[in-house]
Amino acid sequence: MINIAIDGPAGAGKSTIAKRVAAEKNYIYVDTGAMYRAMALYLYRNGIDADDSAAISDRCGEPDITIEYRNGEQVVLLNGENVNGFLRTPQVSDMASRSSVNPDVRAKLLELQQELARRENVVMDGRDIGTVVLPNAQVKIFLTASAEVRARRRYLENIEKGLPADLGEITAQIKERDERDMNRPVAPLKQADDAVLVDTSDLTIEEVVEKILAIIDEKI
Repeated sequence: MINIAIDGPAGAGKSTIAKRVAAEKNYIYVDTGAMYRAMALYLYRNGIDADDSAAISDRCGEPDITIEYRNGEQVVLLNGENVNGFLRTPQVSDMASRSSVNPDVRAKLLELQQELARRENVVMDGRDIGTVVLPNAQVKIFLTASAEVRARRRYLENIEKGLPADLGEITAQIKERDERDMNRPVAPLKQADDAVLVDTSDLTIEEVVEKILAIIDEKI
């Protein structure tokens, strides 16, 4: 199976780029965040308290979570059930935020993500894909851009969505997130030794996709 790992800091455009690359190659885009939400849904449905780390650890090994493409749509399956429509509720979002820091949850989802990559050609994005989740991926990309460029992108997205937007505040949040991600004790954000650095600061989405497709064609 072909595994493509795309890592990088918040706001670098990883998900957008990974989805486009997966579509171009007809591979499965693995939304690791959606898998954490599916785990959270399972815990919520089973009445687990979000603050009860022992109970979360005890139950997180039970569900089977995977991703498929059906009629061009990414479908998240929880024990065989399409749960796409349940993953963005406030209750699931809260449970996902709290349960995702549990090391047993992370270990279980790591196992499920690696199993998926053994069965399918995948493009997976995150912060520790090339270093932890798919260390043997044939292609590793580290996607980045300056904090100022990433902040401006987020600012324009918020304006477009009608959300509050303060460029200075967003820039500070981006830099704080970078610092936290790079220095967290478990699976910190860092470029894998064999990853190709792609700086998107001065590139369009189309140019980034073309660049990554060229890297894939060169390596595979």
